[in-house]
Amino acid sequence: MPRPALRTRSLRRILKKIPGGAYIIHYSKRKPSVAKCARCKKPLKGVARERPSKLRKIAATIKKPSRPYGGNLCSKCAKEVLKETKLKR
Repeated sequence: MPRPALRTRSLRRILKKIPGGAYIIHYSKRKPSVAKCARCKKPLKGVARERPSKLRKIAATIKKPSRPYGGNLCSKCAKEVLKETKLKR
């Protein structure tokens, strides 16, 4: 039986095969949910889905798109917002 700290469903259970042929269970924290567009609530493409500790080690260009509103709005909504702001000027 695992130690009490590992007896929770909030941890992922990963089966690993060891050289002897037996299987052991590794426990790891679950990934966060997918980032969503602030306007249409669709999942964002090109946004890393990792835990904050791993995100700190990743380059900024991999974390989110480098376009305006990248990581906040999907490309379709960002295009619409940019058109709206251009018309207001």
